[in-house]
Amino acid sequence: MTIPAEAQRRHDAADALGRDGYMDPATGYFVLTAHFLKKRGSCCGNGCRHCPWPPAEQKRAGRRGS
Repeated sequence: MTIPAEAQRRHDAADALGRDGYMDPATGYFVLTAHFLKKRGSCCGNGCRHCPWPPAEQKRAGRRGS
């Protein structure tokens, strides 16, 4: 998945501050950070934009495709 540069910049800034998410500049949606997703303790298998879990764990959790 390719993440637009501005969205990645916003994610990285929010993630560095330990925030749970950021507002996507293109859609206006609140997007969870890798920090928050990791803090949850397990992969949900939903293909989150900033999923910190390795592909094998994502597949085990039920994520289809890559």
